[in-house]
Amino acid sequence: MVYAYDDQNIFAKILRGEIPNQTVFENEHALAFRDINAQAPVHVLVIPKGPYMSLDHFARDGSADEQVGFMKAVAEVCRLEAVDAGFRAVANAREDGVQEVPHYHLHILAGRNLGPMLMG
Repeated sequence: MVYAYDDQNIFAKILRGEIPNQTVFENEHALAFRDINAQAPVHVLVIPKGPYMSLDHFARDGSADEQVGFMKAVAEVCRLEAVDAGFRAVANAREDGVQEVPHYHLHILAGRNLGPMLMG
């Protein structure tokens, strides 16, 4: 698959500081911030700082340092948000996966029982 990253997507603009966000955590390789359309009491997005469009793109082309830094950010978000009762991590990819922003992002959802993942 050929990837053509759109550097005008909203997450790229957030990374450049053009759009404000409610930062939860940041390290060299990732930024985590609150979703403006929260679907649970805790709804944090974790994004890599590199130009990756989807999970498979990041897994294939992200460096080991980027991938480790991203996963450490996920762990730190879970610690900071105290999701001890459980959480859901969701990454949508492309059209059939209903990905709304063409920059890889992982949703961390928690704070209540989220019910079954898929119905029907």
